[in-house]
Order: sequence, then structure tokens, then C-alpha cells
Amino acid sequence: MLQVNVGHADRILRIALGLVLIGFALFCPWAARLGPWVTWPSGLVGAVLVMTGATRRCPAYALTGTRTDR
Repeated sequence: MLQVNVGHADRILRIALGLVLIGFALFCPWAARLGPWVTWPSGLVGAVLVMTGATRRCPAYALTGTRTDR
């Protein structure tokens, strides 16, 4: 089971950046013209950032032993 390893400032930054990327993927007209090669990766990365921020658990941090919650 993953322990909480994402701190408050890191959490806020992840959620904010994730929402910006999701909004970019869904609502940016020039990104839509570029096609799925731009919208899908930015939406996916945005969703991962929102999820890791919401749960305060980052698997990459767990693998590297990094913690920002102290």
C-alpha cells in the first residue's frame, strides 16, 4: 500500500497544473486542430496529476524514495 508522500504545496501545484492540461486538451481550439497526438497526452498527464494530487500518493515518488509531505 502506498503511503502519503505528496506535501501540501506539491498537491496544490499538481491539481492546478493537471486541471490546466485537461482544459487545454478539451477546450483549446489549436490543440484540437493538431489532433489526438496533442490532446490525448496532455489530457492523460493532466488526469494523472489530478489523481496524484487528490490522493496525495505518487508512485514515482515511492519508487525513488522522495517525499514532499514533511
